[in-house]
Amino acid sequence: MNHPRILVAEDEFIVAFDLCDTVQEAGFEVEGPHSEISTAMLAVQKARPDLAILDVELEDGDAFPLAEALMAEDVPVIFHSGQFTPEEVRRRYPSAIACSKPCPPSVMLAKVQKALGAH
Repeated sequence: MNHPRILVAEDEFIVAFDLCDTVQEAGFEVEGPHSEISTAMLAVQKARPDLAILDVELEDGDAFPLAEALMAEDVPVIFHSGQFTPEEVRRRYPSAIACSKPCPPSVMLAKVQKALGAH
């Protein structure tokens, strides 16, 4: 059975592994976690994910260029940030799905299902 593949880019260790565990336990294949844009971009070049969960601020800069590259390939993106509010993200990307940290697992999974269902 083919499970949707979710890229996780998050530089906070505990948050990153919690996100990965949450989506994996829900039956998704996980790519990551990636703490840097550069490693996440390499992973995307090797295999296009079905969805990406991106912290806005990663170790080597903001994830907006990565998000834009993914969106250009019609990959849904969920922004997960402690620096930017969902409203600030939506001002930049009106159709974006965004949530603030900490995001409860049930809320994140609902956002994942919504994003995958819209595509």
